[in-house]
Amino acid sequence: MESQEKIHVPIYTGINKDIFLQEIYPQRKPAVLRGVSLGPCLEKWTVDYLRQRGSDKEVKVHVSTVAQMDFLHKNFVYKTLPFREFVKRASERKHSDFFLCEDESYYLRSLGEDVRKEPADLSKQFPELAEDFHTPDFFSPDQFFSSVFRISSCGLQLWTHYDVMDNLLAQVTGTKRVVLYSPQDSLYLYLSGDKSEVLDVDTPDLEQFPEFVKAKRHECVLEPGDLLFIPALWFHNTLALQFGVGVNVFWRHLPADSYDKKDPYGNKDPVAASRALQALERALNILDELPAEYRDFYGRRMMQRIQKRTLCSGMPSTRTQVSDSNPLTKPG
Repeated sequence: MESQEKIHVPIYTGINKDIFLQEIYPQRKPAVLRGVSLGPCLEKWTVDYLRQRGSDKEVKVHVSTVAQMDFLHKNFVYKTLPFREFVKRASERKHSDFFLCEDESYYLRSLGEDVRKEPADLSKQFPELAEDFHTPDFFSPDQFFSSVFRISSCGLQLWTHYDVMDNLLAQVTGTKRVVLYSPQDSLYLYLSGDKSEVLDVDTPDLEQFPEFVKAKRHECVLEPGDLLFIPALWFHNTLALQFGVGVNVFWRHLPADSYDKKDPYGNKDPVAASRALQALERALNILDELPAEYRDFYGRRMMQRIQKRTLCSGMPSTRTQVSDSNPLTKPG
């Protein structure tokens, strides 16, 4: 089997705001920042402490019979638990109390108070724990969008997806493997919305996803105290190597009016991008009025125009894929 090219995400130490903004941030590539002060959470956030301080606040969590969660096919259920009970279960390998089976997996992605409108904010949803976590000051406070509390069972793997905002993933306890793919490799990731259809990035089905091997795999293992900078549009897939607790901090790096105001998660496409995608759908529907050979021809012309107008230098060309099969056409 042909293997993907693997690139290790660089690790930086001794980083402050100036170094981050001047030397790392402009590269627009993932980076592990080691040794940045995250506060007393690194020592305090044990299972017992989290259960004590998190109290009986009810949280909505993902529960699955398998460790590889799939958002496209929804192989999990949503359940509500008191936070202290959730932490207990997520930290266990086998459960005496469970919903689906004794080795089910748990995942918490904290939500805002009004889940449809309000982004997650650690200081609002978990104020007793938020005082232990020091948000790195690598961006202006007025750019802040959300701080997302994440807790997962050992072995839990999340689907590959992208976000439209820059973010820092702080690994507070436990270790986590993160696999990332550049936005420039999106043609090889078989996208459905903001998610990749390739669920198993380690042993993918290459009969179903033959182009996937062309995507360059960036990889790192986060240790407690590590920060991972994930630039907007970079795809990421996480695997909890141990029971772990982390905090994602998202910020708006584009002008505020670029973003969808009804997006509490930070994963809806920017307003202009959404309009362009809708216009593309309308154009494709118009092409359906033509016979197959005409759809093929004008689909190729459209792809050539898109390539000339939008692709940056160094990005993978669509020519190979166009010659093999044109995704803009349908069987006649």
